[in-house]
Amino acid sequence: MLRNHGLNRRAFLKSTGATAVLGAVGARSVLASEVAATDVAAAGLGATPETFDFDEVYDRRGTDCVKWDRAIEQFGPELEVGMGIADMDFRAAPCVTQAIAERSKHENWGYQHRDSSFTDAVVAWNQRRYDLDIDPSTIVWTSGVHPGIIAGLHTFAPPGSRVLMTTPTYNGFYSDLRFARNVAEDSEMKVVDGIYEIDWDDFERRVQRVHAFILCNPQNPTGNCWSAEDMTRMGEICLEHGVPVLSDEIHCDFVTKGQKYTPFASLDPKVVDNSVTFKSNSKTFSLAANKVAWYFSTNPAFMTRLRQYTRADLSTLGMYAARAANNEGDEWLDQLLVYLDGNHDYTEAYIRENIPLVKYTKAQGTFLAWLDMSELMDRIDAQGKADYENRTAAVPVSPASVLQRWLAENARIYLNAGPSYGTGGERHMRMNIATSRTLVERALDNLSTAVAEL
Repeated sequence: MLRNHGLNRRAFLKSTGATAVLGAVGARSVLASEVAATDVAAAGLGATPETFDFDEVYDRRGTDCVKWDRAIEQFGPELEVGMGIADMDFRAAPCVTQAIAERSKHENWGYQHRDSSFTDAVVAWNQRRYDLDIDPSTIVWTSGVHPGIIAGLHTFAPPGSRVLMTTPTYNGFYSDLRFARNVAEDSEMKVVDGIYEIDWDDFERRVQRVHAFILCNPQNPTGNCWSAEDMTRMGEICLEHGVPVLSDEIHCDFVTKGQKYTPFASLDPKVVDNSVTFKSNSKTFSLAANKVAWYFSTNPAFMTRLRQYTRADLSTLGMYAARAANNEGDEWLDQLLVYLDGNHDYTEAYIRENIPLVKYTKAQGTFLAWLDMSELMDRIDAQGKADYENRTAAVPVSPASVLQRWLAENARIYLNAGPSYGTGGERHMRMNIATSRTLVERALDNLSTAVAEL
């Protein structure tokens, strides 16, 4: 049963500016989805844009969906909100659905020729939204950012060598390192007033013994949108020590109000030449299952070496979906960004006012909330329970897994456990808020109720 904690949703959205223009997200300004048609016309913006319904609770259960079905398989059908793996619960952008439907009318699925229109769409998207010029001849297609980064590891980091990461960071990088037989070199970030910052002394000390640096921009799970100054400093340190930068920018299109995404490839050319950028619209348009991504670099020698480790087994429907999204998906994304910004604001305010045992500072980017669960873990004695269970457990039990189970059983929500995101992830959980606000409200109400009953 949902509880009302005094946060009037309509009044809250109005107070946070979710019905107004979203702040800078790159080179292109964003209009709120709730702007009335008359306001659009009065502003001289031409035809009224289509309005998309992100409030719809779009049921994904029973579709072999990792975010919901795997969580339910693990914790049972009583689970009410799956907020784990980083994809979104919204209907796909209509341009994507239409492109797939149109291509499906031709009932033959033989080998597909990729003409220049697919690459041109990637170039145009980056130019249009971020004023970033990419030489189309440098774009290499791959079936995901993971295969691209693995190609980078094979290129620059021999088996057994160390790879630097600022942590907490995306847990998938660790599986990439295992696949390439590399060793993680975690440089734990510092937290200042709820915001993560690079520990520069530690970064400079560790970079001297690694073969590559994986940058996450924006940072998953902490939400940092790295400034040009911070990334230039990272890049110059890496260049000084001959360490290539592998920049994963898959979350680049998600930036919250007042923040800005800066492409690593937009920095000083000497720093950029020591880097490779990996991108996809699989997060932006929730197309992960379509398996399409790309990477590029201004360094011809890097590209020649990387291509030797790259094989792009791409699907026809994935390519058509990606092209349509890059060419026609702006308005859908612009409205989505306003909606997600409202989810971030709502989550931060709700937790601050109603769940004192949990801490959350609004992310600068991504659709992820990185929650400090330290006090809640202590309250439920997660360490003590883990120690007790480990007396007889066949598989080791961690305090984080105790908390994850407690959340599923008592709040009926599924969150990702923090330790998988590397050093500094302990005592945290990652919450995916890219879903209907109704479900965000339900998850937070459930969590508040569970905590209040302790």
